[in-house]
Amino acid sequence: MSLRINDEAPDFSADTTQGPISFHDWIGEGWAIMCSHPKDFTPVCTTELGYMAKLKPEFDKRNCKVIGISVDGVSDHEKWSKDIESSQGHAVNYPLIGDPELKVVKAYDMLPADAGDTSEGRTAATNATARSVFVIGPDKKIKATLTYPMSTGRNFDEIVRLLDSCQLTANEKVATPVNWQQGEDVVILPAVSDEDAKAKYPDGWETPLPYIRMVPQP
Repeated sequence: MSLRINDEAPDFSADTTQGPISFHDWIGEGWAIMCSHPKDFTPVCTTELGYMAKLKPEFDKRNCKVIGISVDGVSDHEKWSKDIESSQGHAVNYPLIGDPELKVVKAYDMLPADAGDTSEGRTAATNATARSVFVIGPDKKIKATLTYPMSTGRNFDEIVRLLDSCQLTANEKVATPVNWQQGEDVVILPAVSDEDAKAKYPDGWETPLPYIRMVPQP
């Protein structure tokens, strides 16, 4: 099953380092970010999970839960977490999903259906496609995805920026332009008429092109 933006995020039950969860219930009424990893005790992922722990207060401010998943069991995750804390300086302060039967990574189209039903004997290279980030909204729908190769560490500051944009544009009829940062000008959606835009933005807007209307972030 191929997953696209605005598809419902597959629900699942799984064991984690913080106990068993039912994913949709765990998300609750807020946002969630799920970050996947191909194998425990891998160097790039170790740095990523440590940095995600450092940024957790930023996600908390945005009413967004974070969760990791790696194609190994919870007991390995617990051992890995000690390495992450000792090397990165930040304890893993969010759940890590155990997926030794590959059920979750298959449900999220990160491994093919014929990949087998156990993580035993699999290497990081054979799980290389389990390197995705999913941004999930309160409606349990996928709002954004990013997929990186194993050789490139993910930019979690960019993931925070992406979350800010997703949350803003979910509530306002605007889009965020290239390299947008929180507080910067935004674009009025083309679907909004000039008449409706004037009601929302009585001070007007800038028009560098007829189809671009820039306004301060609402």
